[in-house]
Amino acid sequence: MTVEIELRGARVRYGPLEALHGVDLPVPAGGPLTVLLGRNGSGRTTVLRALAGTVPLTAGRVLWRGKDISRLHAHERARRGLCFVPDRHAVYATLTVAENLELAAPDKGFTLALDGYPALRALLPRRAGTLSGGEQRMLAVSRAVLSRARVVLVDEPTQGMSPSMAARTYELLTGLTAEAAVVIAEQRVPPALSARTASHLVIVHELRRGSVVFRGEASELTPPSRSSPTE
Repeated sequence: MTVEIELRGARVRYGPLEALHGVDLPVPAGGPLTVLLGRNGSGRTTVLRALAGTVPLTAGRVLWRGKDISRLHAHERARRGLCFVPDRHAVYATLTVAENLELAAPDKGFTLALDGYPALRALLPRRAGTLSGGEQRMLAVSRAVLSRARVVLVDEPTQGMSPSMAARTYELLTGLTAEAAVVIAEQRVPPALSARTASHLVIVHELRRGSVVFRGEASELTPPSRSSPTE
């Protein structure tokens, strides 16, 4: 299986606190969906930020197709085809929904986004900052869908969404894996993804206190891994 992007021995510090303790994370090229699993404080968001370049490594490396990009700034990684959707401030609040979509795909139109989320059509003239939390996540994921990125990183993609919209979101993100390496961060494996393991490979990396404690297919997770107490 070809690795698109990966962390090797990644360590990240926030002041005196080390958030990642030598994390290895290979992300396969188009095909499987990669899920980072962990409670708040486990390090899953920091892993995404380290891949995206929004936090620097204190040790270790970030490799993209085998090439060390550890010193590349976030905007340089974005130019090379990396799309990062953070859990907050993932849209341009002062721009309209239509303007947000146009920035993601200036030459291609955004019909694909409206096909994915028909509810966005009525919101096109609205400023993104006036949308509900769930509507903003729809817009943020739509921007990722339109980006045609080689690597897509999404932190908690379905925050504030209804169950039906959440299921649609996982369907859209899974569909991206045909052409991109897709990583999502979640507190637990969503039922929509567990149900898809028979037809689509979902690879899970579970983190606790900045270290990977499990890696394998979603179907291999034991009940204690899914419901471990907050640490």
